[in-house]
Formats: sequence, structure tokens, C-alpha cells
Amino acid sequence: MAHSLTSLAIFQGVNHKEMIRSLHVYGSVEIEREFLFERKSRYVEKKAKPLFCSEGLRRPEISLGSVFGTWRCIFVFRSNHSLPQFPTLLCPSRNPKLVDVPNLANVLKSISELKPKKPSNVSDIEQCSSRVPYCNVDQPKPQKFVLKQDLNCLPDSETESEESEDDQTEHSESDVTTEILKKRRTPSQHVARLCLEDLSKYFGVPIVEASRKLNVGLTVLKKKCREFGIPRWPHRKLKSLDSLIHDLQEEAEKQRENNKAAAMVVAKKQKKLETEMRNIVERPFMEIQIETKRFRQDNFKKRHRASRAKKNQESLATSSST
Repeated sequence: MAHSLTSLAIFQGVNHKEMIRSLHVYGSVEIEREFLFERKSRYVEKKAKPLFCSEGLRRPEISLGSVFGTWRCIFVFRSNHSLPQFPTLLCPSRNPKLVDVPNLANVLKSISELKPKKPSNVSDIEQCSSRVPYCNVDQPKPQKFVLKQDLNCLPDSETESEESEDDQTEHSESDVTTEILKKRRTPSQHVARLCLEDLSKYFGVPIVEASRKLNVGLTVLKKKCREFGIPRWPHRKLKSLDSLIHDLQEEAEKQRENNKAAAMVVAKKQKKLETEMRNIVERPFMEIQIETKRFRQDNFKKRHRASRAKKNQESLATSSST
């Protein structure tokens, strides 16, 4: 099946380096595999639960170095692109232990045996070489020297003293501001220690409040989210799912008295939303399912109709009383 391979992406665990996951794409068919690369023992293939191929979930674009939850992409191959560089861990000639996992080793071997695409003529090579500047890389730009003194007038001792005092005050103010900024900055060790579990504790609150509780700046938190592959803070997604679950609970309580079958259907839908909410907390880069989005839209329309009907009744009541 290696000859029909269109793309291959291999991920390594951020917290557990020995965990490896691969995504094989054969045309429209996608297969996920998971492996355990232990140093002292043999490599083992494990049962892989679908992480990227979940139905109804939109997957972000995969590129080298991108992070999806607790997985970092370390190798990307596309049939219509040039051959990528193999890391030592995935190189068949340098890592003989890959033989233990033939489903991955055979694919990597077939990719390594492919011939690299060469430029068609000499002009292409000249164009590629001309793109890289080699003369003005390390040459600093000449600094312009500006005279503060007016050459048409004689130097005055009073003006010189005033200027020196102004310079001293400017320097002192700048020193004070830099000291304040240094005090406000969070230490780099605290930022480096933050993991996905620490962030997931505050997914239920807005990102500004989460940054205060984590004792980091807003830009630092956003940068940390990008490292873990979180494109947006999932507070709004979780809040909308929580409101839908609350509405279903109220509807189930109403239906229990009149129709038990309808109450069972509502309870089943509620459990489905709760599992989706847990999945988003575990994998915050995933989007809400299409079916849930439709249900949310229908629920919003139902609420709007109910509030409109209530307003009409109130207006009729006030008009009849007058």
C-alpha cells in the first residue's frame, strides 16, 4: 500500500518522548497508528484510538513542529512536495530497531528510496542561488551622526548644562520604567513549567481571568496555547455546551411527568454533549461537532420564539387592562 501513499505525518509525545503516533493518508483513506519506542527494550505497536480522524471534528493544518494537544509533529511527507529530512529516530539506516514495527518501517524505507526532485535546467539553479543574499548579511548599517549644537551660534555654557540635566532626567525615568517592567515580568522557569494540565484547569473561565490565576501575561498565555496547538481559548465552546446541557436537564425534568420515552431521548442527547465537552477539555484544538452546532442553532431559535411570544402576551395584557 506504500506505493499509493499520498502523505505521512509522524508525531512525538510532548511529555512522553517514547510515545510515537503516525497518520498515513492513502488517497481518501486515513489510518492512525501508535507506537512505543522504548530505549532499553524493543519497539511495540499499540492500539491507537482515532485522534485526528474523528468524524465531525475539523483538523487543523499539519506542519513540521506544530503541536496538537500533547503531540508534536516531527516528520511530514507529501507526495507532491520535495523529500523531507529524516530525523535520526526515524531513519531506517541509523535506527535498526525500526524493524520491530514493520507497519512504520516499510513506509519510511519506501520514502527514503524515492529519488529527490532535481531542477530541470541550469537557470533554475541560478535562480535558487540568487535568492540568498551573501554580501550584505553581516554588514551593519552605518550610523548617522547628528549634531545637537547650532553651528551658526557660539556654544553657551547655560544651554549645555540644561541639556545635560534633561538627558539625566530622561535616563533616570527610563531606568525606573525598565525596573518596573522587570519586576512585573513572570520568571521564565514558571512559564516553562506550565503544561496542558495546568491550562485545562482554567478552560471554564475567560482567557484574561485564566492569565491572572496562572500568574502570567495574556500574550505569554496565548503563546503557550500556540505551543500546545490550541488556536483559540476553549471557554466559549465549553460555555455554549454547558448551557445546552442545562437546557436539556430542564427539558428532561418536564418530560418525565408526561412522556418517559421522550425523557430517555433527551437524557441520551445530554450524555452525548457531556462526552463531547470532556473531549474538548482533553483535546482543546478540536471543534464542536456539526450535529451539535445544528442543535445549538435550533435551541437558540426556540428560545427566541418563546421570548417573543412572552412579550406579545405581556403587551396584550397591558392593552386589555387599559
